[in-house]
Amino acid sequence: MKSFNVPLFYRSDLITGIKNKRKQADKLKKDFCPTLLDFGSLQIYLARHFGFCYGVENAIEISFRAVDENPTKRIFLLSEMIHNPQVNEDLQSRGIQFLMDTGGKQIIPWETLKADDIVIIPAFGTTLEIEAKIKSLGISPVHYNTTCPFVERVWNKAEQIGENGYTVVIHGKPKHEETRATFSHSQSHTPSIVVYDMAEAIKLGEYILGEKEPSSFYTEFAGQLSEGFDLEKDLNKIGVVNQTTMLATDTQAIADYLRGIIKLKYQAAEEVMSNYFADTRDTLCYATNDNQTSVRHLLMQDADLAIVVGGYNSSNTSHLVELCEEKLPTYYICGEEELIDANSIQHWNYHQKIKNTTHGYLQGGKPLKILISSGASCPDALVEGVIRRLTALVPGAKNIEAIRENLFKQEN
Repeated sequence: MKSFNVPLFYRSDLITGIKNKRKQADKLKKDFCPTLLDFGSLQIYLARHFGFCYGVENAIEISFRAVDENPTKRIFLLSEMIHNPQVNEDLQSRGIQFLMDTGGKQIIPWETLKADDIVIIPAFGTTLEIEAKIKSLGISPVHYNTTCPFVERVWNKAEQIGENGYTVVIHGKPKHEETRATFSHSQSHTPSIVVYDMAEAIKLGEYILGEKEPSSFYTEFAGQLSEGFDLEKDLNKIGVVNQTTMLATDTQAIADYLRGIIKLKYQAAEEVMSNYFADTRDTLCYATNDNQTSVRHLLMQDADLAIVVGGYNSSNTSHLVELCEEKLPTYYICGEEELIDANSIQHWNYHQKIKNTTHGYLQGGKPLKILISSGASCPDALVEGVIRRLTALVPGAKNIEAIRENLFKQEN
């Protein structure tokens, strides 16, 4: 896989060494067991896969290159390049300005832009409407386009099945930048609808089977339908794609459920189901799959608590937190500074969208066992910072330097 020129301050010698050792021992990525960092009174289990994915590293490289190549020009990002506050703050400190917030609200008016300005498209991609707006200003939207290749793969699949007469069902968060972009691209080729979760998929299934009053369909799915969507004809053949940062298991469950609904509607034999339901399994993002699978294996360990590091508005990070919360106390933090002391931790409650402070969080067995992972937009340097902070807070814990040599000698 391609290597990217990512600033060194996002890297971690410790994490890079661990990842390289695991990669050499498991080239086919079949071993999802975590790495144990044994600090004596503290044991940290580090997820097999975490941190920057291909799409994020690609976006960071392009964005920093845009700054280096255009020292005299104004440079804008459509919105946050990725959902990590440190990375976005770094870009802003280099003069990049955001045109919109993550919800699509305009911060800088379009009419203030000039043809020689640079506009960077973020990793989530953007809508066809915004692309057209950029072009109308005389600015090329493709020169510094950081759209993740795996997001583009979803768009290509939506176009492909749309050309074959299927309506596209998008599993995603309707207001998320990526889902808005995918919906825009999809509806340009075929009728499209967004479903947020299994509850909405079940409602959709009831309409497909004619079990609910058709007139309520357009109210229940308002804002999630392509223009001119026709309930009577546009749900006869469907395919499911997703916002790539959603739980892969949820997307698959929704696809399996809706496939069953279509099968029931037509009483179709298995061999003819492809006439009614498109196979879109190849659109699931490898990084999302790997990170989520790694967390499931991480949770097989006996532990006292879990810490997940990432931006608070990061969809993929929140789903890792969701998985951990099912088993043990979990703290969603954006960096080591939120480990206030050995008694108190500040952490994000993504259900209520508020920051909480919890006391007595470093309680448990001897040794204290902590599971750690991070989101796909989180620099490894932040994870190392959290590990260093924990070793300083847990009484009797060795520091990283004390275990480094043995760590890279031992087999995982």
